Amino acid sequence: MKTLINKIRHSSLFTISIVLVILVIATSIISPYFLTPYNLQALIRDLAFIGMIGVAQSLTLLVGELDLSVGKIASLSGVVGAILMTSMGLNPYLSILIAILLGTFLGFVNGTIITKLKLNAMVATIGMTGVYGGINLVITKGKAISNIPQQIHFLGKGNILGIPIPFIFTLIVLGIILFIVFKTKTGRYIYAIGNNKEAADLLGVNVDKIRVQIYMIVGTISALAGILYVARLGSAQTAIGENWPMNSIASSVIGGVALTGGIGNPAGALLGATIISVIQNMIVLFGVNIYWQTAVSGIVVVAAISFSSIALMRKNKITGGKEK
Repeated sequence: MKTLINKIRHSSLFTISIVLVILVIATSIISPYFLTPYNLQALIRDLAFIGMIGVAQSLTLLVGELDLSVGKIASLSGVVGAILMTSMGLNPYLSILIAILLGTFLGFVNGTIITKLKLNAMVATIGMTGVYGGINLVITKGKAISNIPQQIHFLGKGNILGIPIPFIFTLIVLGIILFIVFKTKTGRYIYAIGNNKEAADLLGVNVDKIRVQIYMIVGTISALAGILYVARLGSAQTAIGENWPMNSIASSVIGGVALTGGIGNPAGALLGATIISVIQNMIVLFGVNIYWQTAVSGIVVVAAISFSSIALMRKNKITGGKEK
């Protein structure tokens, strides 16, 4: 029992949880509006999207890579789904399914380009961000697609027992990802690849296949988040997901997922996303200009990456000292 308690106390998730609790208490004391039901619902609804994409991004980070196209995949999938259910008159739920499958396909394209052409994941997905964003603009001509059927609005705006439906989807996504990571061979392979791709390959792991599967999962989750955001807004816009790549990286790193791969827990990404959402909510409650949210997100990303890098350097220094 004592060993279990010590393990919990020394886990990164425990530390992040403590930070989150302190942040929530401090915000509650400073602002009497923070714990109101209306504000908490708004906070959790915003958290759902950052958290969902953060959990997805944690998978790419676990193999030591990044997907910076998550926002554009979300936006393009949302736009295509909106066109299918408005201009083409397709059943809304069938349109949602097609939009999600499109996200899966775009993730497959990302993974295939990266693995077959041996490209750097960050550079490749930056390029694909331009491709998907360009296609989006060609399709929409920069205009929002409105008249989204009322019957799907509840997916973005509704609640079940007071919990926003998008957040319920986020918890389902997290549950599935945790099952894959900790209860399947694929999960073990993901950590093996993140620790050492070459060693994993020598052990018989189909490294490229696993990497492509990860990008497909990320694309699927991005599309789901995109279509839920369309249901929330009641319209599809090219601006959906603009800050999601940066926030998803920050969420994962704050949550203890190492940029170098092989270390971390996807659940930490949701905790990291919660910290970011609380900070952004504080900005609104304290009457700070809303545009500062982007600046704060950037600061959080840089700070999180810096702390991660410093911790890694200290660890390497200690290890190096022991080896000597």
